[in-house]
Amino acid sequence: QVQLVESGGGLVQAGGSLRLSCAASGIRFADNAMGWYRQAPGKQRDLVAVISSSGVINYADSVKGRVTISRDNAKNTVYLQMNSMKPGKTAVYYCKARTPLFHYWGQGTQVTVSS
Repeated sequence: QVQLVESGGGLVQAGGSLRLSCAASGIRFADNAMGWYRQAPGKQRDLVAVISSSGVINYADSVKGRVTISRDNAKNTVYLQMNSMKPGKTAVYYCKARTPLFHYWGQGTQVTVSS
């Protein structure tokens, strides 16, 4: 019933930009907080950004100034705009939906930043 589908990942050069999208279904999207998380190989899954139903936004310190999270409730979609990307190991970005009862995760979209 609940599905979160990420898209927009791929290969980008250092300093470039990428926009990720997460389309949600099966939930009352406008009522729930949405977040983006990043997981590199062998590492824990870390918060990148979260946006509440009322529009309150929190960013991880490591991405402040380079990342913008936004949501379009009419499209049931949350976005992550990433600019000035830094080179590093490939990571998977996951979309998360926070409902009062459950937290839901998407399958992730892979992002690689080349030097």
